[in-house]
Amino acid sequence: MTDTASTVLALDAGQTGIKVRMVRPAAEPVERVFPGVRTDQPLLPQLAAVAHELAAGAPVGVIAAGVSGLTSAESDAGELRVLVRDLAPGRVLLAHDSVTSYLGTLGDGNGAVVASGTGVVTLAVGAAGVARIDGWGYLMGDAGSGFWIGRAALDAVMRAHDGRGPSTSLTSVVRSRWPELEDAYVQLQSDPARVSVVAWFAEAVAAHATTDAVAERICRDAAEELALSVVTGLRRVGAEPAPVVSAIGGVFRGEAVRAAFEDAVRAVHPGVRFEAPHGTGLDGAEALAALAPAHPLHAMVSAS
Repeated sequence: MTDTASTVLALDAGQTGIKVRMVRPAAEPVERVFPGVRTDQPLLPQLAAVAHELAAGAPVGVIAAGVSGLTSAESDAGELRVLVRDLAPGRVLLAHDSVTSYLGTLGDGNGAVVASGTGVVTLAVGAAGVARIDGWGYLMGDAGSGFWIGRAALDAVMRAHDGRGPSTSLTSVVRSRWPELEDAYVQLQSDPARVSVVAWFAEAVAAHATTDAVAERICRDAAEELALSVVTGLRRVGAEPAPVVSAIGGVFRGEAVRAAFEDAVRAVHPGVRFEAPHGTGLDGAEALAALAPAHPLHAMVSAS
């Protein structure tokens, strides 16, 4: 007989996919991937639908979710409990995915995690508490993100086209998508996937960084923005003399960004230790169930 009180249903809900894991005593974990959350629609019903599909109506002990785009208005585990009441969960835990990314990357120790993909968010934990830096979206923030890099590349290409800036090999990359440069802005503005389209150019910027001065500068500027977020977070939480930092996400696959980022952080914290991720965001969602009430991140988790 299954011990439902010990069964954990963990959700790592991102915009590209919702990863789900069912952990039961004396059984192999079950994992599934569902389509990503739509941030232009209510989030909690989407989470409830996924929970119902994986649990198949069976009671669970804990439902723990880390969610991209979670706003203060929807950070209500009690509301999610109502939507999954037929699963009779003992606890429902709900957090922004920056929290679960942190737990999956560094566990419950102190340090800073910067996650830079299409967007970017940094979370730092220390003796003085928790600091979230950026993650304010492509219109208001996300400095050093894939979108930020792609936007800088497009700006540089159009400046070169006008004669306002130096020539760049990135022009050929942009022309591969829009042969007529002067029509590109109209096509981009009318594309419903324009955010991901802009972020797509970040990979090309990284690839051209060793041979193109414009691309190298963009990577360096992005690295400095990402380092600034980490250094700011560490300062706000009272960093240890040798803080632990982990940099995750597609932007850091580019060696130019990663190397410049590490140099910039090391200039402020010479004893910094850079660590590879200990796990994933899904591991972090599962870890919510065991997070100690006294841990600084506990205050960022809605529980019901």
